[in-house]
Amino acid sequence: MAEKAAGRAGVQRGGRAGVRGGAVGGGLITYFTRHGTVANLLLALLMVFGLWAATQIRAQYFPDVVVSEVEVTVVWEGAGADDVDRGIVQVLEPALLAVDGVTDVSSRAREGRAAIDLEFAPGSDLAAATDAVELAVEAVRNLPEAAETPVVRQSQWRDGVTDVVITGPVGTDQLARFADELVGRLFAAGVTRTTIQGLASPQIMVEVPSTALIRHDVAMADIAQAIAAAVATAPAGEVAGGTTRVRTGAPARSVDEIGAIVLKSAPDGTQLTLADIAVIRAEGATRGRAAFVGANPAMTIRVDRTPDGDAIRMQATVAEVAAAMQATLPAGVTVDLVRTRAEQITERLALLLDNGLMGLALVVVLLFLFLNARAALWVAAGIPVAMFTAIGVMYLAGVTLNMIALFALIIMVGVVVDDGIVVAEHADFRARVLGEDPLTAAEFGARRMGAPIIASTLTTIIAFWGMVVIGGRFGDLIADIPLTVIAVLIASTIECFLILPHHMIGALRAVHETPWYDAPSRAVNRGMVWFQARVIRPFTRAVVLGRYPVLALAVVALASQVALFLRGDVPFRFFNAPEQSSVSGNFAMLPGATRADTLAMMQELQRATDATAASLAAEHGVDPVEYVLAEVGGGAGRGLASAEAKDADLLGGISIELVNPDLRPFSSFQFIAALEAEIRRPALLEELSFRGGRFGPGGDAISIDLFGQDAQTLKAAAEDLKAQLARYPEVSALEDSLSYDKDELVLTLTAQGQALGFAIDDLGRALRDHPRGPARRRTDGGFSGPHADAQPGGHLCSAGRHRCRHTAGGIFDHRAREWPAGCHRLW
Repeated sequence: MAEKAAGRAGVQRGGRAGVRGGAVGGGLITYFTRHGTVANLLLALLMVFGLWAATQIRAQYFPDVVVSEVEVTVVWEGAGADDVDRGIVQVLEPALLAVDGVTDVSSRAREGRAAIDLEFAPGSDLAAATDAVELAVEAVRNLPEAAETPVVRQSQWRDGVTDVVITGPVGTDQLARFADELVGRLFAAGVTRTTIQGLASPQIMVEVPSTALIRHDVAMADIAQAIAAAVATAPAGEVAGGTTRVRTGAPARSVDEIGAIVLKSAPDGTQLTLADIAVIRAEGATRGRAAFVGANPAMTIRVDRTPDGDAIRMQATVAEVAAAMQATLPAGVTVDLVRTRAEQITERLALLLDNGLMGLALVVVLLFLFLNARAALWVAAGIPVAMFTAIGVMYLAGVTLNMIALFALIIMVGVVVDDGIVVAEHADFRARVLGEDPLTAAEFGARRMGAPIIASTLTTIIAFWGMVVIGGRFGDLIADIPLTVIAVLIASTIECFLILPHHMIGALRAVHETPWYDAPSRAVNRGMVWFQARVIRPFTRAVVLGRYPVLALAVVALASQVALFLRGDVPFRFFNAPEQSSVSGNFAMLPGATRADTLAMMQELQRATDATAASLAAEHGVDPVEYVLAEVGGGAGRGLASAEAKDADLLGGISIELVNPDLRPFSSFQFIAALEAEIRRPALLEELSFRGGRFGPGGDAISIDLFGQDAQTLKAAAEDLKAQLARYPEVSALEDSLSYDKDELVLTLTAQGQALGFAIDDLGRALRDHPRGPARRRTDGGFSGPHADAQPGGHLCSAGRHRCRHTAGGIFDHRAREWPAGCHRLW
């Protein structure tokens, strides 16, 4: 009994000493603990600031990662890829590599065009970089004479918000009017970055038979010059004292006006007009790129946000405008929003709230088991305070509410209460065991834990701050993670030391009471005392005594984990992007195909998509497809690597919107595998590639570079490699960057030609003006230049059984992947 009394006296003496120590203490912690008005005012200010920032902070899918690129393009009509590489790329590249700030150069040479992409260091002044590139290009004087003036463009930043699809059983021209009206309405509502796709500018085609050119002794260049002169008008000043303006020329815009252009006038007054020797027709909006939803034509409007735009607000505005316009459209015409980024952002926000509420509930339950109810509630209150304060700090720092920042907020939900738990538990210990009064226990609990908590917070900040110095495009993308984590840690520290201690005073007043709702915590604390005495202490004693075997076991465990990584059981992936609901497919036809063949392939993709969706719906009970948009004249999504070298009429694609990944038991890759197995591939199909929607850095999963041989050998090797990889069902999007080229004829002057006075340059100029196939050249007014009527297509071999195509080495059977017997050139 005497020992117990002495023990109680010691506790009381410790409590009195604590009170005396508190009287001489000072600083922010003491001030905010003893002045409840200041602590509560800070709490209110932080919450109001966070709520206000939550309404102002921009929401978008990914952080703004601006690529500092400048592109140089040079057009050289009629030149092959090898000639473009030798005459343009190899001439410009050395001069462009010498430009200051260039970190990477990528060049592409294809038929009639060269493109050189220059990448500069992040944060570079693109305007100054563009000027430097223009000066370097102007200094090059030995480009081919027939090549056009190089064009220098800096990259434009774009971030898609949504696509608006207008479709219905009406004509394409009518859909174009609806699209124009919708764009006007969006502009009036503040949505200024819109792009209409699926609509081509009208043009007039002039076809001149070769026999007519010879009969009337007219050159194609003469016809092009006559059309250019007829469609151009120019002001010529004023007359009659400035009351009348004079304009030269009458603009020719219709088929009849173009046909009335005079090419020659005879001495007897008769005239040779363009309609006398040519077939003239107008091509409207159905040419070029066209989109379809089922059998109905469609127009798509891509909506991009500005750098300071909010994706959620913009999509809401677009939805309101589309709904208002839907009421004015004819029956059957619909306006739909597809590829909506804002919905994915909203889902992540909902996930954050769900995790926050779940974490709050779990924290409160656990705190109820270890602390009294009042202390548990005030510690749990630190979650919303820290989160809203962190959002305010993010807003001031320029961080947006994107997928990366939301990920950081979600992982910090359970971290923000760590400091509060330490402070609250120590204050409870001081009041319960040491017998200090609530004010002293709360104050000294925070001051005593100040050094270890600040030290642990600083080490965590330093660890995450290392991610900021990664640099590059990937570093810019993930920079929001450390910035968000640091904001949460700062907010949690402020709440832990300046707000929580005062509220703990009220919680500690009932520390010696035994209310019924604290029964769980009393039972758990008794169990923890037993667990500490019977398990923790013996286990710790055994570890200390057997420290060397324990160290050996730790080394073995570490080695086993390293072995898993080295053996490949734990694969490395640069960026594991979350699965999206979008699937895009692109295809390219062989040069011998026509637009009708491309349309047939597009319809086959539509049929295969419907069949695949029906099959998966029957198997899993969930219809996976929400929307399907098919296109010809261009690709969908990323597009094929070799699309730049192809005629637009030979390209097509399909965009498929799947249901949310959480609502289907299969991934987009499984859908793609089933879709590829369903497709019937025609003989004129050159390449078909499907990709699942992914966002974020990184390129293809596997990228193989082939070099060291001529183009035909490289193409054959690429085809063989794709055929081998296609056997694996997990592999999709097999494509190469080298498309099949046209047949090339090399002309040289014979001795007789030289004796007759011909020059090879004049011959080349005459051939460019009189091509064998369609040579469309743009002129003023949106009209297409004339072309000859010869239309070379695919050729049959002598056996008549193979559909063949031309390459630089002869005729190649695309289906059989070999040179068929009996094949020969037909020209």
